[in-house]
Amino acid sequence: MSYLYLVVIIWAAMVTPTRTESEQLSSLTQELLNSAREPQFFEWLKRVRRRVHEYPELAFEEFNTSELIRSELDSLGIEYRWPVAKTGIVASVGSGVEPWFGLRADMDALPIQELVEWEHKSKHKGKMHACGHDVHTTMLLGAAKLLQYRRHKLKGTVKLVFQPAEEGYGGAYHMLKEGGFHKFQGIFGLHISPAMPTGEIGSRPGPILAAAGRFIAIIKGKGGHAALPQHTRDPVVAVSSAILALQQIISRETDPLVARVISLGFIETGQALNVIPETVRFGGTLRSMTTEGFIYLQQRIKEIIETQAVVHRCSATIDFMEEKMRPYPAVVNDEVLYEHVKRVGESLLGEPNVHLVPMAMGAEDFSFYSEKMAAAFFSIGTKNETIEAVNRLHSPYLVIDEDVLPIGAALHAAVAISYLDNNAVETQ
Repeated sequence: MSYLYLVVIIWAAMVTPTRTESEQLSSLTQELLNSAREPQFFEWLKRVRRRVHEYPELAFEEFNTSELIRSELDSLGIEYRWPVAKTGIVASVGSGVEPWFGLRADMDALPIQELVEWEHKSKHKGKMHACGHDVHTTMLLGAAKLLQYRRHKLKGTVKLVFQPAEEGYGGAYHMLKEGGFHKFQGIFGLHISPAMPTGEIGSRPGPILAAAGRFIAIIKGKGGHAALPQHTRDPVVAVSSAILALQQIISRETDPLVARVISLGFIETGQALNVIPETVRFGGTLRSMTTEGFIYLQQRIKEIIETQAVVHRCSATIDFMEEKMRPYPAVVNDEVLYEHVKRVGESLLGEPNVHLVPMAMGAEDFSFYSEKMAAAFFSIGTKNETIEAVNRLHSPYLVIDEDVLPIGAALHAAVAISYLDNNAVETQ
């Protein structure tokens, strides 16, 4: 037997399994997508989504949403732990043995009045699923059904994480704090993107969303009549100087190639035109693509506000609201898990429909999971040119193309099943 012949045999043995794995993945993804698109399944998905959408609930108030999810899980025969972080649920599908892989959906709505007129608009005044968490919840329930059908074939355990309070209150932090996540080897999450066409997904390896926090500051001086400023210590002038100085942190202290943002959102003070007020209250947000950058911004915001207050003979207090609205770390995608989801997405939707997207300065509490375990966070498109809609989140006019529901359900399930298949061999 010649040396060249041996090389050919070895090469063929090496490439054949890869081709087989690709074929197996393609078969799995298409089977899951076809199942989720069956008329009865799809109608169920739409009914669930519309029920959640009609009764939106704010952070840590998702009692009815949680009850609906538990009812669906009960009907599927899926066991779960509840309550976790007040209204959250962690369900289990599979053998119970490791590896454990997590799929996460958030449940809370926003304090926004829905202005879209349709049969299933919000029935709770001043509340709306304007960020798509009703869609996230429904896609994960769809994945639960797909996984339960295949539970005896799972080579490990899929954990379904229905999480409260993503919108500013760090529900993920509280879920992790209550425990039960230490055996997770990885976790995957989806977020709708109304700017991306339905049937497309996108993400990137490494940092993708910013660390973010809030602050409220009060500068106190001495009030008095506007005609006698010499008898006052004007906090309005102090705040004006502080606000201008804060912007110089970005323009003069930050590398132009490094992403950081400070944005002031409000200023509150007196109302009389001829009176210098005693205090001014103001605040905003700070964002950075790194934890180190975020800590630096906090330090400099505090120094600048306090110093500007002293310069103008005033005093200042700064509250970074870390107890009530905990700052979010940056969302960082694990590169290996990102590649896994990308490969699954390409098999499910086609390679041209899986995109590398730029980093963004928005924030997501999925970041708390990415700090503790391998994590991958992807956007999934919900834009349909035939549907008139506003293509931005947190809008009272947001409209979702419900064709995304079976796609998201199938993607969730395929990512989990193939992850367990790939990692089961390593744990034996």
